[in-house]
Amino acid sequence: MQLIGSIFGAHPELALFCSLAIGYALGKITIGSFKVGSVAGCLLAGVLVGQTGVVVSDDVKQAFFLLFLFSIGYRTGPQFFRSLNLGALPQIAITVLLCVVALVTAMLLAPLMGLSVGIAAGLLAGAVTESATLGVAIDAFAKTGADPAAQQIFEAEIATGFAVAYFVGVIATIVFHTQVTPRIFGRSLKEACAEYEAELDGDQHPVVSQHRDFEARAYRINPDFAGQTVATLEEHVPPHVRAYFDRVRRGDNILPTTKDMILQEGDIAAIAGLRSYLIDHAPVLGEEVEDPELLDLPVETNDIVVTNSDVVNKTLGELSQHPQARTIFLRGIMRSGERLPIFRGVTLHKGDVLTVSGTRRHIEDAAAALGYLDRETKETDMVFVAFFILLGGLIGIPALKFGALELGLGTSVGVLLGGLVAGWLRSIRRTFGFVPEATLWIFDSVGLCVFVACVGITSGTSFVTGVMESGPSLILGSVVIVLLAHGSAVFVGHKVFGINEGVLAGTCCGAGTSAPGLAAVQEAAQSQVPTLGYGLGYAVGNVLLALWGSVIVLVLI
Repeated sequence: MQLIGSIFGAHPELALFCSLAIGYALGKITIGSFKVGSVAGCLLAGVLVGQTGVVVSDDVKQAFFLLFLFSIGYRTGPQFFRSLNLGALPQIAITVLLCVVALVTAMLLAPLMGLSVGIAAGLLAGAVTESATLGVAIDAFAKTGADPAAQQIFEAEIATGFAVAYFVGVIATIVFHTQVTPRIFGRSLKEACAEYEAELDGDQHPVVSQHRDFEARAYRINPDFAGQTVATLEEHVPPHVRAYFDRVRRGDNILPTTKDMILQEGDIAAIAGLRSYLIDHAPVLGEEVEDPELLDLPVETNDIVVTNSDVVNKTLGELSQHPQARTIFLRGIMRSGERLPIFRGVTLHKGDVLTVSGTRRHIEDAAAALGYLDRETKETDMVFVAFFILLGGLIGIPALKFGALELGLGTSVGVLLGGLVAGWLRSIRRTFGFVPEATLWIFDSVGLCVFVACVGITSGTSFVTGVMESGPSLILGSVVIVLLAHGSAVFVGHKVFGINEGVLAGTCCGAGTSAPGLAAVQEAAQSQVPTLGYGLGYAVGNVLLALWGSVIVLVLI
């Protein structure tokens, strides 16, 4: 240990990467349906490495934390600003209720259980599994005029509270939504989600079919149909069949079709659509022929980001009636990083990402109608990223001073708000500010894990003492916060707003920023319906719970 301590003392950067290596390995440990997770793993690994007495610069910790906050804002910005409308009021109300009850409960438990400010702040952050609360609370405490020794004690206490409460908070959230609420409402999540799926899809034809059911065939146009336009013939095809004229061979030339193209005798048309429909009905157009060159239709898959106001707030069912819907095939919908179910009743929001398949020209046509084509690129717009981190940090600096106490947003909350604006701007104008998913993962996961590892390293030997002294109180407190916060939100959401239990569970998991909770709910429901509520709750909950880090410190200090 002495040798390791001397190495880490001379090279603290190695101590940090040692914490990450151990932490990510611990994070992969799974016990039943519970997974330790990289955040808790890196915090515990940091505590272990901290036993060597190594000191890591606070500047490193803060820089990585700001990257994490920016990524959270960037991901949730479109959903957050979309929530600022009357239609989202029920979900916003539930999210605000859950967050407020969690904060008030933590503040009441602190004097009742004799918890210090640091332990109470860690309890709140861990019970709602919101790491941003942890960092903002540390930032807020530093602005109270505390000396370095008091700051170190606070960070050790908040790390202790967070570590214990985080594990309990994850488990309690999962148990509450998968086991307790179904018994309260008298039916399972699977039944509730099945009912909601039926409401969304009805008895109508699906808006998407598996790609293997579609194919292209060549037909020599019957003279009876010569002189008619492509649009006239496609009008007779039911919308759910999705059959369309892709291109035509005329003599030695292969021409792309347009709606006003007039077919001529001798034309050979490549018709793409549902295989069963082509077999049963397409032969009436003419004799099927072999034409490999004509049928060589290069199909690609791309993402389209929804920004066009003409399609925002419309359902997939409504959009499936559009003529261009025949020519592309929907493969998936992503919202705030979560995959949504594909049903006719699902409403599109600005910033949704649609994964579609089709030929390049048809995908480009669809992108023009829906928003922007988000072609893959590996380059991050670092000018954009750095500018909004700087701008957000500058906005957070101004503060009112009362002696040694400073009241203000702080750089942490400022950068979170900067990320929200950056993500929103990117959603409405996709020509700048691109951050690839892999880069966002680095900002999000590594940024946060470096931060919590540094907190663990700083807490050092006092962490173990803190767990021994406050462990039982933290376990009980976490359970109480989860039950009261999630319980009140579920009750109001179901009884007052009449929200489906599956969507409601997703909203609560989002408000409590519990991705493990959402995964468990989806598994229990055997449905993606809960994701319909998760995005909005997550966007609003992240902002509120981050702010609570400052509030709980200023109230209890």
